[in-house]
Amino acid sequence: MPTAMWWFIGASCAQLLCAAALLRTRGSEQAELAPQALALLRGGRLAAVTVALVALHQRGAVAAGRKGTIRANGGPGRTRDPVQLGVHGSLQRALGIRALAAHPKARRAVDELRGELDRAGLLRPLGRMRAARVLLLCTAATIPAGLLITTPTGTGLSLAGFVGAVPAVAALALLRLPATPRAARDLLAGLRERHPLPAHRREVTDGRLVQLYVALYGDPALALFLPRFSRDGGLLGQDGGDGCLAGRGRYVSGAAGSAAAGSEGAGSGGAGGGGPD
Repeated sequence: MPTAMWWFIGASCAQLLCAAALLRTRGSEQAELAPQALALLRGGRLAAVTVALVALHQRGAVAAGRKGTIRANGGPGRTRDPVQLGVHGSLQRALGIRALAAHPKARRAVDELRGELDRAGLLRPLGRMRAARVLLLCTAATIPAGLLITTPTGTGLSLAGFVGAVPAVAALALLRLPATPRAARDLLAGLRERHPLPAHRREVTDGRLVQLYVALYGDPALALFLPRFSRDGGLLGQDGGDGCLAGRGRYVSGAAGSAAAGSEGAGSGGAGGGGPD
């Protein structure tokens, strides 16, 4: 194998190590998280905004508008939660959930929450994730570039391909790493185990628990506790669209699916803990 090919392999390994260092997270702080924070871990920005809307709707501060939008319905009520205040402050006019999540006030509030989760070791910082992905793509591309430039043949080609495949395959595997480290995924799994989605909305009378269920389960919990608000406000089918868990955002268990189907047809019957619906 040409000596120059070893330089390409060494460069590929160095890029891989730098990317792995960027993706490392420090030990997480096991503090009690607000429902918006749990939603952000599970399903990203849209999920966090959705839970904030649920809390505001429970106090009568927002309502479903026309054509799948959300509108303000008075003041935000007695809350100091930055995400709820940012979301409510964004509703100078009726907005769809995606436009609302992209509004500067709401976006800034969610970004601040994400920063707190970054510092707690429950999310990988976006800047580091982007830099790591660039390095991983370079890692995977360096070996083919080296083979084209050095043109090894025979045994040298086989050896270069075998050795060079190790960092390239590792880079492709790390590219699939979700933004949430294992500590965050274990936290969500533990909460779901302790708080399975109930079969009927009347089993829950605590509005805070409703927010927790929406944070953990997304659409099934929305359809169970707030069927009319979720449907008319265009919330269903949107939660988790930019999910941090890379495909794990739309968690649905068997009980959750059946509960959602039953409540969607129930309209606004039953008070439960969902607030005005």
